[in-house]
Amino acid sequence: MSDTLQAGLTATTRNAIDQGRTIGFMGDDLRVYSTPSLLYDVEVACRELILPHIGAGKDSVGTRVELDHVGATLLGMWVEITVKLVEVSGPALTFEFSARDAIEEVARGKHSRFVVGLEKTAQRLQAKRAKAAAA
Repeated sequence: MSDTLQAGLTATTRNAIDQGRTIGFMGDDLRVYSTPSLLYDVEVACRELILPHIGAGKDSVGTRVELDHVGATLLGMWVEITVKLVEVSGPALTFEFSARDAIEEVARGKHSRFVVGLEKTAQRLQAKRAKAAAA
């Protein structure tokens, strides 16, 4: 990992809320940004923030989320997600995030990620795949 991977890094991304990011179970007139889509967008924003700082052959995986989804964002609106790296403890990273649309705050929380080596992760997953096939 690079010396530039330090607490204080921050980024903001903007996502258009299209139909694929919304719930549909209340009908088309009540489509709003789904919590699973919000969580996915937070994870992507955190990952993209750190990728330039962790080096080749490495990536990160999510390990924990605390998410308060406090406002509804309508289909066709946008959401800005701001992520901030607040703690680096070896490969363990902690972020705080907030999300807002053009009208209000819609979410806030914390997210933890762990930096992994791709080669070692591939080996571990192949071993698990072999165990699963044998079970």
